[in-house]
Amino acid sequence: MQHEQFQLHADIEERHWWFVARRRILSRLIEELLPASPQSLLIDVGCGTGGNVAAFEDRYRCVGIDTSAEAIALARNRFPRVQFIAGRSPHDLGKLVTDAKLILLCDVLEHVADDYAMFSELAAATSPGCHFLVTVPADESLWGEHDESFGHYRRYDAARLEGVWSELPITTLLVSHFNARLLPVIRLIRARNRRRGTSAGAAGTDFWLPTRPANAILTSIFAGEATRLVAALRGKRRGYRAGASLLALLRREPGQIAIRTKPTGLAADHR
Repeated sequence: MQHEQFQLHADIEERHWWFVARRRILSRLIEELLPASPQSLLIDVGCGTGGNVAAFEDRYRCVGIDTSAEAIALARNRFPRVQFIAGRSPHDLGKLVTDAKLILLCDVLEHVADDYAMFSELAAATSPGCHFLVTVPADESLWGEHDESFGHYRRYDAARLEGVWSELPITTLLVSHFNARLLPVIRLIRARNRRRGTSAGAAGTDFWLPTRPANAILTSIFAGEATRLVAALRGKRRGYRAGASLLALLRREPGQIAIRTKPTGLAADHR
């Protein structure tokens, strides 16, 4: 991400329907896995400007880490009660990573050239019983200027995402698409953007703040997916088969994890 995208996130992520609804969904899922406690450590890897992890600081001990000093400066200024670290995970987390009860990787893996190496290195540093909540953009047909501006390497399907932790001592609790209800609208907007050769919002992205009533409606539609996703986590129904994003809930099991690299034979990334 560049300066313009960090500034945009800092400006809108506490109000924009996509950020607000996603946090509501993540909150419901996290509470299913990890009862609220100030002793339970939640680490947001690739925390950006801090809006996600700060949403949980009233229920958990929260730490955010990002390689961007600019993003961390914005996060510290906005959320002084949360500990933020400018550095690389897991090295600059020290003992925190072994104490973590849950690791957030929210729209991070698509920014990394070798997502296999990043995930295995992080998982190897955690303790058995640690949970991971991973989100990534999905559906290759949605690729556009938004992805280019954010420096994405790829969008995922479920098989490509699950390959990142396959053969590791990791239990998959849930893999599901989400941002599913609005997928037809998103597809129309992305198709229009491709025809025009531009993005729909500011700083080369598709983020713009709708009117307050529209923003509230979009928030409600997207956040409403939490009920089905929680039911899927409980094994009571299926998750979503299609959506603009994918999420995974995982649990680290006992066993050694060797750092591995992205295997040959995968479809080429966009960059």
